[in-house]
Amino acid sequence: MGTRKSMDKWVESFLNYLNVEKNCSALTVKDYASDIEFFQDFLEKRQQFSHWKEIKVLDIRAYLAVLNTKKYARKTIARRVSSLRSFYKYLIRESVIESNPFTKVRTPKLEKKLPVFLEEFEINELLSKPDDSLLGVRDRAVLELLYATGCRVSELSGLTLDRVDLGNSYVLLIGKGNKERLVPIGHPAVKALDAYFSTSRREIMAKFAIKEHGYLFINSRGTPLTDRSVRRILDKYVTAVSLQKHISPHTIRHTFATHLLEHGADLRTVQELLGHASLSTTQIYTHLTTERIASVYEKHHPRA
Repeated sequence: MGTRKSMDKWVESFLNYLNVEKNCSALTVKDYASDIEFFQDFLEKRQQFSHWKEIKVLDIRAYLAVLNTKKYARKTIARRVSSLRSFYKYLIRESVIESNPFTKVRTPKLEKKLPVFLEEFEINELLSKPDDSLLGVRDRAVLELLYATGCRVSELSGLTLDRVDLGNSYVLLIGKGNKERLVPIGHPAVKALDAYFSTSRREIMAKFAIKEHGYLFINSRGTPLTDRSVRRILDKYVTAVSLQKHISPHTIRHTFATHLLEHGADLRTVQELLGHASLSTTQIYTHLTTERIASVYEKHHPRA
């Protein structure tokens, strides 16, 4: 359609801006593209416009009404509005339009869900499960590093040998937007990684004649470990210890942050270690620890 073509020029420019200037991940750019396309489809069915600057608040409200009628989750609606608001900010920056109609639209309030985390005895039990086989040694290193750094699963699977310094007990993680952060690791993680380097990684790659590729973690055939494989490794040991919680690699990240705060770490340090751009993102863990303190008080204080 002619209308879609006129809009595509700016959509393409915006997506390129996200990719090149903002260093957004491919998945993030894809989500933005999907959200904008969804809105475009809605607008074309209304057949009441020919340019982005013609979009009014009434159009947006009608769009939100459609999303609500189709029973989209609040989180999905909020993300779609946020994507379009960002797109319109870009159009203002490029002098395509003069005002952003999305600033006059409220994003649906989201229910605050506190993240699931493991108690200290639970994480200790999980970390003790891998055996001394080649893959068991690798699995222990994977689990120890997840808990030692609170890294995202993509950061772990993308970690390369040149960014691991066992001598100084640090790893260099590359997070969202290609931002680097140096994270210390404790003695158990250093010991687990040292054992993995000296046995599992070397022997498995030699067995399958795999040429050195530089990635830290490998699968059972010596090629780089994927995000999905990390999740499968974790699932295996969660089942082994019979944890009655939905546990993912991100749960270990939540556990890392919660335990740091419970042991006296300040919020700003936890923000840096997690690689959060905003302190407000990290503050969810203060709600978590506050709620936990209240629960302990009610359970143990005789006059609670």
